[in-house]
Amino acid sequence: MTLPPAFMDALRARVAMPALVGRRVRLAKSGRQWKGCCPFHNEKSPSFYVYEDGFHCFGCGAHGDAIAFVMRTEGATFPEAVERLASEAGMEVPKASREDVVRESRARDLFAVMEAASETFGRRLRLPEGRAALDYLHRRGLTEDTIRGFGLGWSGPGRGSLVADLRDSGITTDQLLDCGLLKPAEDGKPLREAFWNRVMFPIRDRRARLIAFGGRVLGDGKPKYINSPETALFSKRRNLYGHDRARIAVHEGARLLVAEGYMDVIALHQAGFGGAVAPLGTALTEEQMAELWRMAPEPVLCFDGDTAGQRAAARAAETALPALTPEKLLRFATLPAGEDPDTLIGKGGPEAFRRVLDTSEPIEAVLFRLVQAEHPGTGPGPAAARERRLFEFAASIADKGLAHQFREEFKQRLRPPRPAFQPRAARARNNRFGPSTRVWDMPARPVISEAATRQEQARCLVALLLHHPTLLPDVEEALAGLDLPDGPAARLRPALLAWHATLDVLDPGRVLAHLTDLGLAGDAAATMSRAGLPAEVLADAQPAEAFSAFWHWLGLLQGRGEIQAALKAAERDFDLAPSGAEQVQKQALAKILGLRRAQVALFGGEGFGGDEEDA
Repeated sequence: MTLPPAFMDALRARVAMPALVGRRVRLAKSGRQWKGCCPFHNEKSPSFYVYEDGFHCFGCGAHGDAIAFVMRTEGATFPEAVERLASEAGMEVPKASREDVVRESRARDLFAVMEAASETFGRRLRLPEGRAALDYLHRRGLTEDTIRGFGLGWSGPGRGSLVADLRDSGITTDQLLDCGLLKPAEDGKPLREAFWNRVMFPIRDRRARLIAFGGRVLGDGKPKYINSPETALFSKRRNLYGHDRARIAVHEGARLLVAEGYMDVIALHQAGFGGAVAPLGTALTEEQMAELWRMAPEPVLCFDGDTAGQRAAARAAETALPALTPEKLLRFATLPAGEDPDTLIGKGGPEAFRRVLDTSEPIEAVLFRLVQAEHPGTGPGPAAARERRLFEFAASIADKGLAHQFREEFKQRLRPPRPAFQPRAARARNNRFGPSTRVWDMPARPVISEAATRQEQARCLVALLLHHPTLLPDVEEALAGLDLPDGPAARLRPALLAWHATLDVLDPGRVLAHLTDLGLAGDAAATMSRAGLPAEVLADAQPAEAFSAFWHWLGLLQGRGEIQAALKAAERDFDLAPSGAEQVQKQALAKILGLRRAQVALFGGEGFGGDEEDA
């Protein structure tokens, strides 16, 4: 039987992964995670990482949760692994009731009915009556392999043809009713087929079980597309078209894409984009987004560039906000006006669609553009409306750390561009009272030199590490390669790098004692002075916030090219991080957010996320 999701979530939450894995693998603390030699292949250097909720080996690719670890190391079946972990956690595995057994048996019978119906539809597509449907699929550019691979078919004319075709298989009208293939008799009308004279698209769940059909009418009939009704097998809100194929492709490295329709998904798969799925005739629901995030941490939603497509993008972004976490994000790709993936690939081939994907934007950019369209104009009123709406978006995110980062991101985007510097003579010429009006000299402000600015940036960076020395293992390489100006920060850096590698416990008290022993107490005190230090650098900042801040200050100390290169590397690390390596994904995301903040601070957002030459 299928165990309740709430039970499975509670079980995974109760299992301490380091303790479970530590029975078989000698683990050592590495930053905020543990590492050791992989138990699944022979290795001399440890590449096996254990996180709070799973494990991942960067050598052989093995990954999973506590249940997967028990199954792999002990040869246990899934039920056996669950029973074993539940017993240790003091939990009782829910038992199947008689109703559960009957329900599962009935569902197995209905799956067989659906497969038999699909075979019938596929056979009818090759008969003379299905010729128009087959020609339509060929005109849309689908190959025979694609048509057969997706199980496309033709429903036939109705009028009892499906019942007649399946009667010899022992399939009853009650079963066809339960599957949604027949409509019940009502208003004096007899039983009749739900689909007739339509091209048929089988819909499978994530386990490849056939649960429903979609049907497209040929010609101008209405509605153009219909789906199976809600049944014991099928919930429109919870399923995605192409889910079974995309799940495998994404596991093998494909990017998870969300298109709008059946033909878009099929065209994308045929063009080599095997991670494509689509909702089933509705806007993306919370349940469908949860399914997407089970496959990948940052799906790309592909919408048309017209008004309707942008409204759909806005709805999807707002629906997703409450559930966003550092491991559950979204990107948006906007297609040219009048194009969808199917037509775009037909005209320009896979490369045309790949260019659209390369310009995809993070969800915060979509939300910002949405608010700009809702509240256009200049002046305090529209500006306040935009700020209020954006901060409402940020407040709706349940993950407080991510909500804070979104709020900071929106602050940066809301900040007006700095006016270009005008010499005093030019300001006089542009005075609204005319060039002859005297411009009174104002006291000159103290000059802030570039050297002083870099000294303060370096102080913030090193002060952050003095307050949060547990970050050192994760930033050691970046810190060592940074060009720091002469001063306290530069003198403290080698002591920090040499010190952290010799200790098992990294805490601020021990680092200050170490620096005092080396005669660097004065430099440490000057660096940690609260005057001018932002909140994210201080000791009470959250670890994720401090980690992101490190990359922000690092970016400010680097140049434009270095920020772009580091940002691309962080985005690549995030995209390539396996689904089980949540800690790796969290760190990559924090790094991305910090570098973006530095990019905005230095260049006003210019070139945001793009190539330097395109900025």
